[in-house]
Amino acid sequence: MVARATQAGAVQDADEERKGDVQEGTLTADRSRQRSNAPASTVSAAGSAGGQGSAVRGSLNTYEVAVLYHPDLEIDLEKASTKVEKIITDNGGKITNTDSWGKRKLAYPIKKNEFAVYVFYTVEMPAESVQKIEQTFNISDEIIRFLVTKPDLKAKAKAEALAAEKAKKAAERGKDENEAEDEEDQPRRRTRVELK
Repeated sequence: MVARATQAGAVQDADEERKGDVQEGTLTADRSRQRSNAPASTVSAAGSAGGQGSAVRGSLNTYEVAVLYHPDLEIDLEKASTKVEKIITDNGGKITNTDSWGKRKLAYPIKKNEFAVYVFYTVEMPAESVQKIEQTFNISDEIIRFLVTKPDLKAKAKAEALAAEKAKKAAERGKDENEAEDEEDQPRRRTRVELK
């Protein structure tokens, strides 16, 4: 009977300790450590939300930024494009490629303009910077329209591989056609077929 009382006392003490751990939040950490079968130091460092968030914040994503400049800026586009590049770099972005298409007709009038100067930028920047850049572009007088997109890199790689394959097949067809032309240029030989 004394043993049972001791066991009951131990169970009550364990229950009280468990309630205290739940209130402090330490019990869930112990359980997650037990589930993962990893040492306590590994679970708390790698599995913490703070550690994962800092890794995500530090990474750069690739974006494509399409900017439609006011058509009057075609002559002095350098000043406007320098301003846009400064906005991007000030917000932690890095411009990797710039593609200017020049002045083109718009599909529909934008701010009473029939034409715009199209410039496309490929930018590497953190995800948090996109909203800041969009807000700055919205109040810029030089820009009549813009679009920031995140390209599908897998689809882009697949399209490039498909284009390379098509070019290879076209080169082979061209080679076959050249051989056929060579054969046509040579006089045909008549062969005698004997019938038996």
